[in-house]
Amino acid sequence: MNQTGIPTLAELRALIRNLNYIVSAHAAEELEDDNLSIIDLENIILSGRIAERQRDAKTREIKFVIEGEALDGTPSQAVVKVGSTGVLVVITVYVC
Repeated sequence: MNQTGIPTLAELRALIRNLNYIVSAHAAEELEDDNLSIIDLENIILSGRIAERQRDAKTREIKFVIEGEALDGTPSQAVVKVGSTGVLVVITVYVC
């Protein structure tokens, strides 16, 4: 993580490339509901941009809304955070 303690998009992408991420049960359901694969999820993050940073009111953790594309070009978003162990946690994912 960089000096600010807030991960950059490059750092989030590195976690994806290194398969250092987990998908929440909710995100797995959303992938299935939207007919997206895990490869689509990876592509959303690898091709996307940070559209928004949100701070959780209770935990104070920073969540990132990433706008990108599924493999077929469908505009999609993923909401992620870096957990306390340094693993990227995919909170949800959906087609826009």
